[in-house]
Amino acid sequence: MMMGQKIIETVNLNKFYRDPVEFQALKHINMSIQRGEFVSIVGASGSGKSTLLYVLSTLDTDYTGNIIFEGEELSGLSANKQAEIRNEKIGFVFQFHYLLPEFTVLENVSLPALKLNRYNAEEIQDRAMEKLSLLGLKDQALKKANKLSGGQQQRVAIARALINQPSIIFGDEPTGNLDSKNSQNVIDLFKDLQKEINQTICIVTHDLNLANQTDRIVTLHDGEIINK
Repeated sequence: MMMGQKIIETVNLNKFYRDPVEFQALKHINMSIQRGEFVSIVGASGSGKSTLLYVLSTLDTDYTGNIIFEGEELSGLSANKQAEIRNEKIGFVFQFHYLLPEFTVLENVSLPALKLNRYNAEEIQDRAMEKLSLLGLKDQALKKANKLSGGQQQRVAIARALINQPSIIFGDEPTGNLDSKNSQNVIDLFKDLQKEINQTICIVTHDLNLANQTDRIVTLHDGEIINK
């Protein structure tokens, strides 16, 4: 596992909600994630862990302080430029897989690459099949997504997150909808991706057993990091 270069860093990051009353969800967050690292963010419900993930991943751009992504400050960038970075360099895996049920596995995995509009149809299909092979799903490529088991659907969601070869994958409770066996399978997959392609991964989880298998645990309490 090669580490060293910072993928993402926050400097005095704060997040406020102002409706109906002002509430500070994140307080003075200073942290970084290195290339090739597998980091988990834990904390009680309401601690700010999902909020932090959404801000780090540019899904939420309403914050104060700085986020530096691969050496570039995000706060000064236009919404379009931030969306470009999000589409090109960030992969997402959520608690619910958000697959399109009537599309095939191959079509679902291809969608982010089609959105990027950078590769032709043949290149996209080749990339999608490569990711499906990596995750042991090549033989499921032409099945409709709704014909797969829950564990298989989440693996398809991971393949979809990988299609544009992102610098980092963010997971918001990626095992939250799975039983313990499939949850462990997902963590094992992430560890394999880290080992085989030096994939950088950051997940939010409530499952300390899974968090303890990552390289580093960042613990939040009332919007503050108490352990990193």
